[in-house]
Amino acid sequence: MKMAPLTSPSSARNPARSHATRSAFAPRSLAACVALALAGCAMGPTGEPPAMPQPEHYGTEAQPTQTVAAQGVAQQFVTGAEPVPQWWTLYGSDALDALVNEGLANSPNLAAADHNLQAAREQLRGQIGSSLLPTVDAIGIAQRQQQPAIPQFGIDQLQYAIFAGLIDVRYTFDVFGATRLNNAALASRVNVQAFQFEAAQRALAANIVASALGAATLQAQIDTTEQLIALANAQADDVQKRYALGSASRTDSLSAQQSAASLAANLPGLRQQWTAQRHALAVLIGRTPDQAPPDLDLASLTLPAQVPVAIPSELLRTRPDIEAAEATLKAAAAGVGAATAQMYPSITLSAAFGQGGFSWPVVTSGAGALWAIGASLSQPIFHGGALLAQKRAAMQSYEAANDTYKQTVLTAFQDVADRLAALEHDAQALDAASTSARTAQGVYEDTNARYKLGAVPWYAVRQSEQQWRNARLDEIRYRGTRLSDTAALFQAMGNPPVNPATLGSGRAADTAAAAPVSDASAAARGK
Repeated sequence: MKMAPLTSPSSARNPARSHATRSAFAPRSLAACVALALAGCAMGPTGEPPAMPQPEHYGTEAQPTQTVAAQGVAQQFVTGAEPVPQWWTLYGSDALDALVNEGLANSPNLAAADHNLQAAREQLRGQIGSSLLPTVDAIGIAQRQQQPAIPQFGIDQLQYAIFAGLIDVRYTFDVFGATRLNNAALASRVNVQAFQFEAAQRALAANIVASALGAATLQAQIDTTEQLIALANAQADDVQKRYALGSASRTDSLSAQQSAASLAANLPGLRQQWTAQRHALAVLIGRTPDQAPPDLDLASLTLPAQVPVAIPSELLRTRPDIEAAEATLKAAAAGVGAATAQMYPSITLSAAFGQGGFSWPVVTSGAGALWAIGASLSQPIFHGGALLAQKRAAMQSYEAANDTYKQTVLTAFQDVADRLAALEHDAQALDAASTSARTAQGVYEDTNARYKLGAVPWYAVRQSEQQWRNARLDEIRYRGTRLSDTAALFQAMGNPPVNPATLGSGRAADTAAAAPVSDASAAARGK
């Protein structure tokens, strides 16, 4: 009898047949059931994901081929290009590469997900081995018994020993695929965990990059803010002296002090954000917060000039969250088939062979031979509606998994659309901020030159420098946002980071830990 592969428990489905959903109470003969099984009758849905709409472009408007040029870089969107596995290396920072590698090697969360995946694989091997192969048990009996006397029947008190040794063999034929479908459901659930492990790897790499970039951006903002505060304090002192000399009003003096205090009030919040980012980064890479790594040099980071953009149909194969939703759908489909198969007969063969007797000489002689061979047939007739209810519940779970898959795909499309739009807007904002910073710097340089010629007072130079530093602060913020949103788009494309073992992390993980189970029978093989 040719059965469908375990990963596609309903691939032999024939839509023309509807007897698989027939009431459990309808009369059916064993011969008819066997004929249906041999014909490959479907027990449930195929588990194939529903057809999803393929948008012409991700967002409300067609994405441009490239962003505007900001700080000399116009990022190109390469549609249909292969996603980059180790995309963080495109930032050109060895320090950033080392942080990601360390996190992939030492993260307790990732290690826990790995162990859970391996546990699920072993459970699958155990279930397949116990359900698809005969069970063989050795039974040994050594017993001393005493029976009371019955005088009226002339039976004296008896004492005797029993010795026996048996090999018991049992096997249940999976005629209607209940066992096969249960195994397929478990194999698909293991696949879900495998894809979740891949997603955990990808998310960890992206979070490390985002935290490192965030800390570097905040540190640059803190440095510039400290310079602004120093300028504001100097300006306040200068106005205070001018007020004392009568060349400035009290209002001017108070305004200058208020501006300096307002800038100083922003600094603790920035430092708190920076500290929190460093603590988070330390934990992500498996360290305690007091061992946080030093900040990256924001100016030394290279913005990736080319960003691959997967077409929608390819995105369904590259994102592990979508693949996990598809595996969940297959598990639910197999569950429907298994619930249906429970309504059909099951056949079990059993055999026992051994030696037994009331004494060791008898046990070891030919007279002590024991054997038994039997077969049993079980056909559900009345279970209080439980079997039908279980089938209906399985079908509802399948429909829920089907809807969840649709929502997961739509959310993935939205994720990519948001990231693409963010990069375009980031480039526009950074370009404007850079132009403002360059212009303000030019004004400062001109004012300083005029001051040296005696054309303007010193406080005019300080004011122009304040304007430049403020513009520079916006430029730093938008540059950091552009770098972080680029990482988010690489993450949204779906290709997970390479296995930690290939990164030289030293982690003793199975190299196939992130690979989904493609065949439940293969998963049952021992290492």
